[in-house]
Amino acid sequence: MTTSPVSNIQIAPSEILTGVSSGAISSPAIGKPMVSFRSVTKRYGNFTVLDGLELDVSAGEKVAIIGPSGSGKSTLLRVLMTLEGIDEGSILVEGESLTHMQGRNGKLVPADAKHVRAVRGKIGMVFQGFNLFPHRTALQNVTEAPVHVLGVKPAEARDRAVQLLEMVGLGAKLDHYPSQLSGGQQQRVAIARALAMRPKVMLFDEVTSALDPELCGEVLNVIRRLGSEHKLTMLMVTHQMGFAREFADRVCFFYKGRIHEQGAPGQLFETPQEERTRSFLSAVREAN
Repeated sequence: MTTSPVSNIQIAPSEILTGVSSGAISSPAIGKPMVSFRSVTKRYGNFTVLDGLELDVSAGEKVAIIGPSGSGKSTLLRVLMTLEGIDEGSILVEGESLTHMQGRNGKLVPADAKHVRAVRGKIGMVFQGFNLFPHRTALQNVTEAPVHVLGVKPAEARDRAVQLLEMVGLGAKLDHYPSQLSGGQQQRVAIARALAMRPKVMLFDEVTSALDPELCGEVLNVIRRLGSEHKLTMLMVTHQMGFAREFADRVCFFYKGRIHEQGAPGQLFETPQEERTRSFLSAVREAN
């Protein structure tokens, strides 16, 4: 085992760079996973929010993550985006670890900031709170990061931003500020902003939770288009069960920091095998 002095993460060396681990929950797709969680544990004090999580997500796969509050759903996305650290285990993106890297002598060492940025650069995330710059127009919000983070020429970044905003139905709102946009429009700007960084993996954290039903539909339609036309790998935390059933290739039901049950949408929603899954889905149906 090797331990990172930075994060106190423990993981077997053979798993850090290869992603090989027994017992991982994976999709039936053949080939290397795009994203792998290996025995990932995350604690807040005495509370374990992710408990030895094992998960593989294949390239191009769309995974919906459902479950009760406090089950670790959003934390899963946050640790993948390195917004929070983990206490044990390893996370890999295209086989590259977010926690360790090979040093000059070939031995494993804690990943430095440059390595983490390079791996994390393959991931885009859209939050439930939009997080747009209020003093920037829609166009400026989308061009900012490509220019200052990726070093893209301003003219090139602008052209791509226009294309992306048109794709999400906001071609007529380029010069509008967030305060001049509806919640659904702001969320679509946030999606365009994430796509401007050319990610291979997109994370959606309850992106419709702050929207009314009509605006919610606008955002979900954009996500549908991304899934059908762009073949991105997607992980989506959602309470929209109908959308999860229609959109996802696989649904994972989280409970107490683990995947309690997972399967194809039709199977999980129609014939769940676990009592906790059945009670959760029953409660959701009653609430709706």
